[in-house]
Amino acid sequence: MSEVSTALRWATDRLHTSGVDDPRLDAEILLAHVLQVDRSYLLAHPERNLSATEGACYRQLIARRAQHEPVAYLVGHQEFYGLDFFVSPAVLIPRPETELLVEAAVVLGRASPRRPWIAADVGTGSGAIAVSLAMNVPHARVYATDISTEALTIAGENCRRHGVSERVTLLGGHLLVPLPEPVDCIVANLPYVSYEEWESLPVGIVAYEPRLALDGGVHGLERIGDLLASAEPYLRPGGVILLEIWATQGAAVVGLAEKCFPQAQVDLLRDYAGLDRVVRIRAI
Repeated sequence: MSEVSTALRWATDRLHTSGVDDPRLDAEILLAHVLQVDRSYLLAHPERNLSATEGACYRQLIARRAQHEPVAYLVGHQEFYGLDFFVSPAVLIPRPETELLVEAAVVLGRASPRRPWIAADVGTGSGAIAVSLAMNVPHARVYATDISTEALTIAGENCRRHGVSERVTLLGGHLLVPLPEPVDCIVANLPYVSYEEWESLPVGIVAYEPRLALDGGVHGLERIGDLLASAEPYLRPGGVILLEIWATQGAAVVGLAEKCFPQAQVDLLRDYAGLDRVVRIRAI
């Protein structure tokens, strides 16, 4: 494994044998991480020799990836909404599907005449949603809540990394309880995986990502139901709630929303695959 090209061939074969979905891509990402270079460097310098330390580190990472440990945890970061975020096994890895949730909130924030526009990111995890809102809506103030102190530590690092610590306030506690005032927008990617669906998730999720951030109870709607039942006092007049959901939960969550907010306008936003992804509740 002395050269880049040899190392990549070995790693790709090892990951392919282990059933990893994108073995070559993951092999390149992990080698680039070890060498502290871009992936393009690997293609331009296939003859570059690895030191003994680099080779040992790479073999260790490939062995862990072969056990389906997520790449984001192995390298310690993940891109989301055009930004790079620190992650650890204490937080859910930000996913592209959640960008629709952020996009819907950003549209609301930019169009709002209120200065500041106040949002709450409930169950913030890595802080990816809260930081993305603050970065893309300059007049926003964001409260970010989570019951996990480890998650809030990661979120704090990401706020500092992107220079939004003065506009993102991290609060420990359950759902909306920590909020000190009503807000214009509640944004939440809460746990929504049911017990039955949990059993069918990929091993990389079940074995490595925090169940606390995924487990939505027997039917997957426990946390979402709790939030909707308690949300009204935390919304300013005309406020909006945006909830990410599992693709099969649209009708059920719309029903919960209409029960808790009978006068509100409730609709579903679909992702780029045409699947129900976000429930939007416009309070009156």
